[in-house]
Amino acid sequence: MKTAAPARKTAARAPAEDLSRNEAAYTLMKDALVTLVYKPGEYLNTAQVMERFGLGRTPINQALHRLSAEGLVQIIPRKGAMAAPLSINDALELIEVRLVNEMLCMRLAAAAITPAEIQELEAIAQDFETAAAQRDVVGLMNTDRMFHEKIAAAARNSVLLDILSVLHARSQRFWAISFSTEGHVEEVMGEHRAIVAALVSRDGAAAAEAAKTHILSFKSSLLRLSR
Repeated sequence: MKTAAPARKTAARAPAEDLSRNEAAYTLMKDALVTLVYKPGEYLNTAQVMERFGLGRTPINQALHRLSAEGLVQIIPRKGAMAAPLSINDALELIEVRLVNEMLCMRLAAAAITPAEIQELEAIAQDFETAAAQRDVVGLMNTDRMFHEKIAAAARNSVLLDILSVLHARSQRFWAISFSTEGHVEEVMGEHRAIVAALVSRDGAAAAEAAKTHILSFKSSLLRLSR
């Protein structure tokens, strides 16, 4: 006599509301970290974070672990979480790795970027300039991130996209610091224009050189602040 096959178990799915709360917690906390609302080395009291963002313990804890994987938060056993410390040596190491990968990204993007993507990139560069005129730090951070993300996507290389996503996440707090250097925001605006112009002309070598100039300008601004 045949026995009935056991019923197949289906994977439990988190309710959409829970997913949206988790994503909201991640986005809000990441924005607070990269704009230095939470200072490097500052302990993050879970109850205070919950109150600040109006979210429960579970989405906050999920966000902390996700941000820990990105290097923005350190989770210390029996002590809790803190905003990851920053050092100039960390920045210089990131810059070394970014330099190689961003230049490769520009060469690939110059060959593959579409007219629609170029239009979007130009609009993002303009939004960055608008944020600069309004002294909107969060706007500067978000548009600068979007600018780099758009180019990374245009390179059509999923492995490189993943690498750059991690590098950008770990670099963003340094970007916030560099924007406080006198004249650096204006430098970045010109560098963005040079990158867009090289991509419009599909000149991979010029785009890579523009990226190099952009990253070394960032390095120079950090070194000026560290003196």
